[in-house]
Amino acid sequence: MRVITGSARGKRLSVCAGDAVRPTPDRVKEALFSIIQFQVEGRRVLDLFAGSGQLGIEALSRGAREAVFVDAAQQPAAVVAQNLESTGLSDRAKVKRMDFASYLAGDCGAFDLAFLDPPYRTGLLQRAIPLVAGRMNPGGTIICENPTDEPLPESAGDFIRGRSYRYGKIALTLYKHKDVT
Repeated sequence: MRVITGSARGKRLSVCAGDAVRPTPDRVKEALFSIIQFQVEGRRVLDLFAGSGQLGIEALSRGAREAVFVDAAQQPAAVVAQNLESTGLSDRAKVKRMDFASYLAGDCGAFDLAFLDPPYRTGLLQRAIPLVAGRMNPGGTIICENPTDEPLPESAGDFIRGRSYRYGKIALTLYKHKDVT
């Protein structure tokens, strides 16, 4: 797994050992950043259920102003910190080792981009979408990675489900503010 482009282009990223974390395949990550390529630079990014942190790191490499990485488990949080250090992007990042709901309930500010890639078929995505929607700037975008057969809500707060892109058994589903779609 590597950073595709930007200031950390080509840098290899570490991943957690075992099956606890499922990294986004490079071809899906490339497609995702093609979809949002003009929405990254200068933005504040949330990488929820961060795992290795590859999505937030890719955004930072492409010019995002700041990224916050949230993961409840010790090993993923440590891997994210290691990956940020090895890519030289630590100065614009925060790593929070805590439950996503606790983080979003706190004083975390508003985000322009949010990546949600929790463990599949656990109900975490359906629980997280409305909480994240309440923390988004009106012009922001929520990007969910989910299995194609996992149903997602039509709306969450002021955010409406938009286009879904399919890559084999993986879907990327975007939510946008109802006044922006």
